[in-house]
Amino acid sequence: MAVNWTKELTDQLGFHWQVLVRPKLEGLTDDEYFWEPVAGCWTVRPRRSDDEPGTGPFTIDWAYPEPSPPPVTTIAWRLAHLLVGVLGARIGSHFGGAPIGYGTYAYPGTAAEALTQLDDLYAQWIAGVQSLDEEALARPCGPAEGPYAEYPMATLVLHINRELIHHCAEVLLLRDLYRSRS
Repeated sequence: MAVNWTKELTDQLGFHWQVLVRPKLEGLTDDEYFWEPVAGCWTVRPRRSDDEPGTGPFTIDWAYPEPSPPPVTTIAWRLAHLLVGVLGARIGSHFGGAPIGYGTYAYPGTAAEALTQLDDLYAQWIAGVQSLDEEALARPCGPAEGPYAEYPMATLVLHINRELIHHCAEVLLLRDLYRSRS
C-alpha cells in the first residue's frame, strides 16, 4: 500500500491545529497577549526608535546570538516568532509568499491582529504543503534553508510542523498560567 505523504504531513498538523490549538486560542485578550510572567521577558512592544526590528508602531525584543540562557518570552513574542521565523519566512521562500523577516515585519499590536495573521499564514502554509507531491517532497529545500539546503523538503515540513506544535503548546501553557495566577 502506497503512503500519501502529503496527506500524512498536512493531517498531522491539521489535527493539532484544528482540535488542540486554534479553538483554545479563541478569546485571547490583549492582557494575556502582553502578560509578562517574570521580569525581563522578551515581548512585542511599542517602538521607541527606528533602529529596532520591524516596521510600524511595534517592535520585537531580539538579539543575535540570543542570550544564554534565553529570556522567557510572552505570548506576543511567541506568536510573532511563529508569524515571522516559522511560517512567514518559509512561505516566502518556498510557496510564493511575500518575503518576511524579523527586521521588516509589521508586528501585531493586539491579540486579535496576531490571531488574524496567524490564521492567514497557517492557511498559506497548509496550502503550500498540500501542493507538494512525492517528487517535490523529495527535492532539496534549497539555499533559503542555509546549512540545510540539501535536506529534502519533507524534512523542512516536519521541522515546521514540530515548531508549530511546540510553540503553540507554549502559548497555551502561558494562557493556563495567566488564568491561574494569584
